[in-house]
Amino acid sequence: MPRLLASGYAVRCVVRSPAKLEGRGWASDSRVEIRRADLADAPSLTRELEGCGAAFYLVHSMMSAGDEYAQRDRELALSFGRAAHDAGVARIIYLGGLGETGANLSRHLSSRRDVEETLACAGVPVTVLRAAMIIGSGSASFEILRYLVHRLPVMITPRWVTTRCQPIAVENVLAYLVGVLAVPETIGGVFDIGGPEALCYSHIIRIMAEELGLPRRWLIPVPVLTPRLSSYWIHLVTPLSHKIAIPLAEGLKNPVVCRDDRITRLVPQKLLDVREAIRAALSQVTARQVETSWSMAGPMPGDPDWSGGTVFRDSREVAINVPAAAVFRAICRLGGQRGWHGANWLWAIRGWLDRLAGGPGLRRGRRDPEVLSYGEALDFWRVVGIEPDRSVSLRAEMRLPGEALLQFRIEPGNKGQCILHQTALFRPRGLLGLIYWYAVLPFHQPVFRGMLEGIQRDAVEIALPPQT
Repeated sequence: MPRLLASGYAVRCVVRSPAKLEGRGWASDSRVEIRRADLADAPSLTRELEGCGAAFYLVHSMMSAGDEYAQRDRELALSFGRAAHDAGVARIIYLGGLGETGANLSRHLSSRRDVEETLACAGVPVTVLRAAMIIGSGSASFEILRYLVHRLPVMITPRWVTTRCQPIAVENVLAYLVGVLAVPETIGGVFDIGGPEALCYSHIIRIMAEELGLPRRWLIPVPVLTPRLSSYWIHLVTPLSHKIAIPLAEGLKNPVVCRDDRITRLVPQKLLDVREAIRAALSQVTARQVETSWSMAGPMPGDPDWSGGTVFRDSREVAINVPAAAVFRAICRLGGQRGWHGANWLWAIRGWLDRLAGGPGLRRGRRDPEVLSYGEALDFWRVVGIEPDRSVSLRAEMRLPGEALLQFRIEPGNKGQCILHQTALFRPRGLLGLIYWYAVLPFHQPVFRGMLEGIQRDAVEIALPPQT
């Protein structure tokens, strides 16, 4: 979006959850329209696309649709292609995946090819940019690489570590996506995009270790480690779910190397090599400038409907002699590297148990250590409600026999005080849910009381005037 605006385009952003874009600097630009839409609803989507000259299709349901993601992607692409045709859109631009066609092509990469063909079915010319691994802060493939290298000095790997790959820096991908708009020769064309190097994964792992300042990582390839087994290992060691790791791991068996370089002449730019791309991505993480993250993807379920059935509640409150803004900032610091204040060892155990059960655990962390936005992941929670200086609502995404919500509400008190209300809600699912609630009840005092006290300490520290 920032690059499109910088190039002088007016942009209509069609999004499932508009609240996820609140707080983005470009969202208030007069040239930006934000529209809520469901890609499965072709008639309403047609209305949202009317008047647009080109449409970027950057949709992939690999994580949100489980094993049926390929069929889901095909259906959404068909709906979008028809809507674009009916709305009079002149062209579609799609970011797909590299990989030679054939019987051995992974389901993940085959799905990308299906989407290419399906988008074009309605007759709108499609410009396809096919990329291998995109190296950029917040991307799923980059996060897998970073966490594996950081945490494992010795890796038992599948044979795919010898597979050749031609990664590309995210800034180069963005330049191609925006650049093709101004080049009529790219309309209806299929282009391979990649960086200047084609390396095997073992070489990329070595470069990542060097850029992280780590000793050499030792790789032991074995023939019996299947993509599914690899995905479960990725799930345990990295923040990513095995649901997204399975198709990514399957795709690693296919060489993904550019077969032509036409795009480099049509949209010239300086291409970063693998080391430069990794260094740029790591610098974004260090500078706290991660714009988006893989963990933000997926539908927003919203707050659970708490009407009907048994709902257990743990409510606590504390008066704090600081402005509401300081308390809100302290709440927004929860999770990630800072932890949850009270009994962090209990949180760590719960996170490990959740990972073993197939949940996200604590490893997703958070995008920014200070700022929370609607829709973001916060360890094994999701931000489902946020009002600056007033409230934050977190919905549990860990494996639970029920539904859980953690709410923080700030109310004005007397003489400059504010009252922080902290409420944990749990609706059990069957007998197992009841057993779970009473089993964890003894831990509520150190966990929830400790959290409240920690927020209070942070808020007081935040409110202190800066020392000179």
